[in-house]
Amino acid sequence: MKARKPTRLKPYDYSNSGWYFITFCTFKHQERFGQIKNELMVLSELGKIAEKCWLDIPKHFPNCELDYYVIMPNHIHGIVIINNENQNLGNKKNVGGENFRPLHRTNLSNVIKGFKIGVKKWCNQNGYSDFKWQRSFYDRIIRNETELFNIRKYIKQNPLKWDLEKDIGNIYKRFLFQKY
Repeated sequence: MKARKPTRLKPYDYSNSGWYFITFCTFKHQERFGQIKNELMVLSELGKIAEKCWLDIPKHFPNCELDYYVIMPNHIHGIVIINNENQNLGNKKNVGGENFRPLHRTNLSNVIKGFKIGVKKWCNQNGYSDFKWQRSFYDRIIRNETELFNIRKYIKQNPLKWDLEKDIGNIYKRFLFQKY
């Protein structure tokens, strides 16, 4: 079996507070979330559930916020903001002497895992049991305002580029396999 290359930055702690650009795909890039029509994404039923689960992330991970995102036919791009700075880590007593329940630091992998599980669980219960995610996800740690601006622009323009990129990919494939 071929060894998989790790997709995470080795020494980095993904529970650090920060802004993260993430991308995850459907298994074999199957177009399950809808279609691009007139350069706009039209969500399928499954796409609408994926969007609902995405927007519910802060309910399940209170120290997460969401920024720009786009659901495409076979993948999702989004910006997740983790803020673990203001958490009570450890057992502390409140004014009444009761123990606070210790809070755990949110980890980016757990956020994405929870999201994927939520979508897959809905699929299994609603006749989409053949739906699968591609393993893992891609991430980029957003380090400054310029990166944030460029990533937001990329997310916003993704549906506009869908047909162009597919056409270029098809032209490239025809070129590669053309007989001379």
